[in-house]
Amino acid sequence: MAHHTLEMPIDEEAVRRLAAGDTVTLERTLFGIRDATLIAMFDRNRRSRFALRGHALLHTAPNVRKLAPSAENPAGYAPVCIGTTTSMRMERFTRPLMEREGVRVIIGKGGLGPESLTAFRNLGGAYLAVIGGAAALETTWIEAIEDVDLDDLHPESLWRFRIRGFGPLLVGMDASGNSLYDRVGEAVAARRAAVLAAIGAAE
Repeated sequence: MAHHTLEMPIDEEAVRRLAAGDTVTLERTLFGIRDATLIAMFDRNRRSRFALRGHALLHTAPNVRKLAPSAENPAGYAPVCIGTTTSMRMERFTRPLMEREGVRVIIGKGGLGPESLTAFRNLGGAYLAVIGGAAALETTWIEAIEDVDLDDLHPESLWRFRIRGFGPLLVGMDASGNSLYDRVGEAVAARRAAVLAAIGAAE
């Protein structure tokens, strides 16, 4: 397995070099997004002023502290805890994010489903996994909250983070149609079948 350092934004060629099982570290810019943001953007057709093409999105609603804007905190927010939320409930937004906004990478925990895997293969994208419970560590990879949009949805605003050494993250789903989540599911099903056969139990 290979390790990749990606300075965001990236193009389709770069994301198609990622393979399930590889690790990735991101540099420069990362955007935070969550359910309410996505519902506003696609169900209510709200548009962001941010250019997301080629970028990575983190499934998050961060814990932040409001303060006066400054050079250190240009958006008027300081990061307190930037955790990651479960991705599966946002499955239906993967293709629209890629087709309309040009997003290349989605970061979350727990994986995404077959519709996302197909979108990654067709359009050139990848899912990067964060281990659950790593919010405190993740927060150290974020240097500042540079800007925020759709802030009436706070904390499910659209956040722009300045990052350094964000990772390593695990490529859970790649642009070739491979999914570590599918592999684990198949392995578990095979083990279960073997155990049932060994004890003479029926399905």
